[in-house]
Amino acid sequence: MAMVVPLDNELVKRVQNGDKGAFDTLVRRYQHKISQLINRYIKDPHEALDVSQDAFIKAYRALPNFRGDSAFYTWMYRIAINTAKNHLAMRSRHASDDEVELEDAEQFESAGLLREQDTPEGLVMSDELARVIQRGLDELPEELRTALTLREFHGYSYDEIATIMKCPVGTVRSRIFRARDAIDKRLAYLHE
Repeated sequence: MAMVVPLDNELVKRVQNGDKGAFDTLVRRYQHKISQLINRYIKDPHEALDVSQDAFIKAYRALPNFRGDSAFYTWMYRIAINTAKNHLAMRSRHASDDEVELEDAEQFESAGLLREQDTPEGLVMSDELARVIQRGLDELPEELRTALTLREFHGYSYDEIATIMKCPVGTVRSRIFRARDAIDKRLAYLHE
């Protein structure tokens, strides 16, 4: 007999009715995705784990107020992003910008945008390419960087990004276009 897997909204209702084990199921279901997401922002694995746990704790505390206007994962995603950003804001007072940029560039080498540049010349220049792309991403306004990251690194649809960012789909398309255009302009000199 096949085991019935409860839907997220069923688990949320059980948590809201006092079933702590139901939240454990949600954590197990999404901890890997949330950890990967937070690792995009926080490169130190131990720090990222702490921030992931923090995000789930915040979600657990906020769950009584969850109305189900969006999917649980979308709601959890927003909490994780905000927790990571808050952590980085607090940490930035103590970290060296060069150290963070170097770590970000190293992480970025495995990203989708670099794979699109996977030519023999691009392979030789991969370090420089990673630095240029990372600097371009860092200089983008927050809403452009977030939209592009959700699309390129996490594979979300425009509709899903609109829900996460709480804006119209047309705005998402515009932000992604502008972000890609800004990155492309930075890359243009590499192809001259």
